[in-house]
Amino acid sequence: MTQVVFTPHTGLTQLPPLSLYVHFPWCVRKCPYCDFNSHEARAGFDDLAYVAALLRDLELALPAVWGRAVHTVFIGGGTPSLMSPAAMEMLLDGIRARVRLAPAAEITMEANPGTFEAEKFKAFRAAGVNRLSVGIQSFDDEALRRLGRIHDSRQAHVALDIALHHFDNVNLDLMYALPQQTLALALDDLSQGLAHGVTHLSAYHLTIEPNTLFSRYEPAGLPDEDRAADMQEALEARLAEAGFMHYETSAFARPERQCQHNLNYWRFGDYLGIGAGAHAKISSAEGIVREMRHKQPTAYLQALAAGDAVQTRQRVARSALPFEFMMNLLRLTEGFELALFAERTGLSLAAIQRELAQAESRGLIERSPTHVRPTLHGQRFLNDLLTLFLKDD
Repeated sequence: MTQVVFTPHTGLTQLPPLSLYVHFPWCVRKCPYCDFNSHEARAGFDDLAYVAALLRDLELALPAVWGRAVHTVFIGGGTPSLMSPAAMEMLLDGIRARVRLAPAAEITMEANPGTFEAEKFKAFRAAGVNRLSVGIQSFDDEALRRLGRIHDSRQAHVALDIALHHFDNVNLDLMYALPQQTLALALDDLSQGLAHGVTHLSAYHLTIEPNTLFSRYEPAGLPDEDRAADMQEALEARLAEAGFMHYETSAFARPERQCQHNLNYWRFGDYLGIGAGAHAKISSAEGIVREMRHKQPTAYLQALAAGDAVQTRQRVARSALPFEFMMNLLRLTEGFELALFAERTGLSLAAIQRELAQAESRGLIERSPTHVRPTLHGQRFLNDLLTLFLKDD
């Protein structure tokens, strides 16, 4: 791997909070809309051997974050709920032995219906997982079939019942603007999810991503932009009525139940990523470095055995920092305090004054002497807002 030469970047006066992301790359079946780094486990997998590799990856990464507390852990995938309780216990015990995990750290695991067993999830809770994110996507059997999901509506309800029996902090993932979906069907999905009493809900617009099966064979009956916008507005209104705060583009939470791990991403915090395809953002006095591990599980394990699982490592250019900061912070409906820009980037506010003025003049943000927040118009046209902060060089 090419070595990176760092130049001094002394503007950072303090390091941001640090999170840990752990990637589990296997799933039962690849969904046709999914562009995440997930691989069908046709030949099975050795989860204990993979966890041993994860912990070795963490050990090799420690010099870059030495002495810093880890405030949140997120175990994503793929489908991490395919792991055995023994592997989960080994993973979390190993993390605690290697980093200074905050006493009240939020530890999230992603799970999908079809992988739920009551005793297994009881064991995950005993191992230290304290938050679940359950990928339901829809409660409509026809919609689930069109999405290529391995579960049906009955399994979706059972999964949420099991999740909420063992965990008091549960996120539900739903999609809208699905093939042949009507506004009434989208609202029915939401009503069924809310009836379970989840503490957090993520509502995602189905998008056709490159290099997915849907990008090659687009499903029939996708709602047009106007119908999709109607669904989004209706879902947001129903969630507000139910007492959920809309705190990020696609995220809604009951009071004090925001996802702390994702908030750290969106506030331009630091995160160490271990596992196949995991990404990292690490700040230091020399600047901000981004890393990506090898994506294919076999390539990742081979590179790790050779002493370094990182495939790419580069310092973020100073000219790119305003866009990178805004790409995260402007997803938050509350916006951000202006002082955070200098704190997290090491740049002065002069670097973004012209762009802020343009955004304000176009009705995309509201600002005060101390605060910036996206308007509803800015939230709806976030890409247009972010484009203002792109630099040519």
